[in-house]
Amino acid sequence: MQKLVKIAVDAMGGDFAPAAVVAGAVEALKEDIELFVYFVGIETQIREELSKYDYPSDRVEVVHASECIEMAESPVRAIRRKKDSSMVVAMKLVKEKKADAFVSAGSTGAILVGGQVIVGRMQGVERTPLAPLLPTEKGVSLLIDCGANVDARSSHLVEFARMGSIYMEQIVGVKNPKVGIVNIGAEEEKGNALVKETIPLLKECKDIHFVGSVEARNIPKGEVDVIVCEAFVGNVILKLYEGVGSSMFHMIKTSLMSSLRSKVGALLIKPALKDLKKKFDSSEYGGAPLLGCNGLVVKCHGSSKAPEIKNTLLQCVSFTRQGVNDKIRDAISGSDD
Repeated sequence: MQKLVKIAVDAMGGDFAPAAVVAGAVEALKEDIELFVYFVGIETQIREELSKYDYPSDRVEVVHASECIEMAESPVRAIRRKKDSSMVVAMKLVKEKKADAFVSAGSTGAILVGGQVIVGRMQGVERTPLAPLLPTEKGVSLLIDCGANVDARSSHLVEFARMGSIYMEQIVGVKNPKVGIVNIGAEEEKGNALVKETIPLLKECKDIHFVGSVEARNIPKGEVDVIVCEAFVGNVILKLYEGVGSSMFHMIKTSLMSSLRSKVGALLIKPALKDLKKKFDSSEYGGAPLLGCNGLVVKCHGSSKAPEIKNTLLQCVSFTRQGVNDKIRDAISGSDD
């Protein structure tokens, strides 16, 4: 048996915490016998939820934290002042090397601040990007950055491209992943100042497979494996992606229920629609890692339920086993030589 992968879970973060967090983590513990979970938060509430399940108690530890960081709070102020919050206490377990990873469905801003201030950035890393997986016609693509660095520079985007390539190859299993930068056209003369400045730098990178610009309409086609952009653009892409997917399925359902004939047809295509909907379900892909930190930090959707929490924890095990952080550190340090 290999060494246990220890994950510090913010049990109080998210719309459905602690119930969904505990339920998802228990499922992950049952699925992977090499997973150990620290449940961090209000102990009485966590134990009340745990009492509902059979779980391997030898691979669980409850760590009491008396405070919770709310979604509406100022991220910097909350991280600084709420020293006994579930998020801060859990991140300190990663900083102190007691845990390999941190997972939370709580405040994105607080996670970004805590990831950089408490866990810390790797030496040589300028910015830490959030990188979720998006479903495409060909499988999945990594969107990097989707919310951490709104005013990024060209050197940051080059870092994102390199980190994203390592992640796609090591975690998703895509060999020599294609990297594209989000642009308003395929021609190099198009784009804003940031894109025009970054393209030549990406071309010079020998350790990535840069294929040029990618237009937003080609992202769902899976034209590239790593989608590079600064956080403002990335967040718009992510939210539009989620909104279109939700609206599309709502409209399909409404149309199929509009007449007797369409209802009969709906029964025939129901299995295919279920499969398609599953591909667009964010819970299938786990959370978004904050790449470039000294330890693994992963953000789940605030509305995460048990399946996404489970898949995120299993994703963390894979990430840790593959040593992706070490490979990112090596790649970044190599670029400084």
